[in-house]
Amino acid sequence: MKARVTVMLKTGVLDPQGEAIRHALGSLGFAGVNGVRQGKVIELDLAETDAVAAETAVKAMCEKLLANTVIESYRVELH
Repeated sequence: MKARVTVMLKTGVLDPQGEAIRHALGSLGFAGVNGVRQGKVIELDLAETDAVAAETAVKAMCEKLLANTVIESYRVELH
């Protein structure tokens, strides 16, 4: 089973990388980009075949390592 974890900064947390991307896009002539939020995607190849157990395990991974839950939120998708 495969899992995809999307980690983003929580709303209200300053995103300097996103702001740098927004500024660079403007410099390259891409007008109208009012905001950019930058995040990360982590893909996991799991041995687990039970969807509930897999989701539980991946959420535990996020809480312990993959996301800084103080400032980041995450979303888990199983495939």
